[in-house]
Amino acid sequence: MPGLQITTGSARATEELGVCIGSLLQSGSFLALRGTLGGGKTCLTRGVVASLVPQSAHLVASPTYAIMNSYPGDTPVYHFDFYRLIGDDDIAELGFEEFFYGDGVCLVEWSERLRELLPPDALTLLFEYSGEEQRMITITSSGQKSDCVIERLTELLNSKKIFDLTVGYLL
Repeated sequence: MPGLQITTGSARATEELGVCIGSLLQSGSFLALRGTLGGGKTCLTRGVVASLVPQSAHLVASPTYAIMNSYPGDTPVYHFDFYRLIGDDDIAELGFEEFFYGDGVCLVEWSERLRELLPPDALTLLFEYSGEEQRMITITSSGQKSDCVIERLTELLNSKKIFDLTVGYLL
């Protein structure tokens, strides 16, 4: 599956997209989030957490200073923000790599800092401004598990109407 290009017209639509994605994830899923500051990465994460660990959704905030926030549940969610880290040496030193292959779902903001530590099967979401409130989110996959998520997300978005959200397909 080549990928999806989704435009959201509001923070609510970005969060709802996160809920849809979260409903399709399983333990061991890895989401590499990329894009500029204020691009919607944490908003989408709030939706993923709302889907997997609903009792913690109100706690979701950017972990820029904490580096990692953990939301325990049946499928725990680990939310990383590597903005302040230089590269994969810092990440390896802090021991975060063990979470990438564990029992939960990992969402990593500024994942481009992972370089060699990026898992081979990841869902990559690139957030770009497409207007004052609009975000263009390009979703691509790099393995069998993440390919399956894109396939199922395509089906889900085709069957569900989300206000302020349009879907395009990458060839």
